[in-house]
Amino acid sequence: MNNLPAQLKQLRAKRAVTQDQVADAIQVSGSLIAAFETNRLIPKPDTAKALDGYFETGEEVQKAASEARKNRRPAPSWFLPWEKVEETASTLRYFQGTLIPGLLQTEAYAREVFARTGLHTDEKVASEVALRMERQAAILDREDRPTFIFILDAATLHCGPPEIAKEQLLHLADVGARPNIFIHVVPAYAALHGGRSGSISLANIEGGSMVGLLEDFFEDRVEVEPARVSSMDRLWHAIAAVALPCDQSRDLILRLVDDHDDSAADLA
Repeated sequence: MNNLPAQLKQLRAKRAVTQDQVADAIQVSGSLIAAFETNRLIPKPDTAKALDGYFETGEEVQKAASEARKNRRPAPSWFLPWEKVEETASTLRYFQGTLIPGLLQTEAYAREVFARTGLHTDEKVASEVALRMERQAAILDREDRPTFIFILDAATLHCGPPEIAKEQLLHLADVGARPNIFIHVVPAYAALHGGRSGSISLANIEGGSMVGLLEDFFEDRVEVEPARVSSMDRLWHAIAAVALPCDQSRDLILRLVDDHDDSAADLA
């Protein structure tokens, strides 16, 4: 049995502090402390260490958290936010029809995307770009690297100012050379295809189950309802059926790089 939630509640009561006060002290959110105390989440090692430091409990919380992780069944997929899914999935698949996926964006491209919304201050743009770069490093460079399959509509390869677009194309070719990352392009001549209805993100997680990500203008939602995820999976395969193989996709990307060089030469 996991006694960690009760232990954390007792420690907090003994110190006579609120969840938000504990959260402020170790620089996390109050909702995260609440999740620990209701057994919805187990503190990661660095957070458990911070809790021990705050409560002056040596390694008690760390040991209890370690034991809880050993005994706990995998968390139900409906509970996991997409960030957690990306940190643990064995396979991740994405389709984007309008923009380069966030995990593949260069810093300059990401900055342009956030700046062009017209919704952010310069400070907010800088913050969002930093978070995106941090996420890329955390997911793409995981120790237990998953398989990534990206499908991009050809239209995404033509977005952005020429100097940013060229750098972005070269980055796609570079990242796509990694053995666990596969980048496919749906050519323009594919015309109408299932992906015209929106982006798709799918992940295979521990236990063999699959979850999806539904995105809209304001927020993203992890989708776990089997029928809906199955429909997303079928749609993804329909798009994959009209996409170019990886080597042909890479050739297309590099031809576009050459086109940028030719255009620059013409203007010289």
